[in-house]
Amino acid sequence: MRTSIDIPDSLLEEAQEVVGAKTKTQAIIMALTELIERRKSRRILELKGSLKEDYDYKSLRRKR
Repeated sequence: MRTSIDIPDSLLEEAQEVVGAKTKTQAIIMALTELIERRKSRRILELKGSLKEDYDYKSLRRKR
């Protein structure tokens, strides 16, 4: 999908260097992919401690 956006040249050049991208498009795709992965990971970490206390993972493993 083609999209026109205004990104400061210095920011895009730095992103290319940091992620090791050869093209601007590649840098943007890599940056967006990493952003999505980080946000998903953060959501998973926010669930920490939210399982019920009576949850017994050992018994579930034995049922396999």
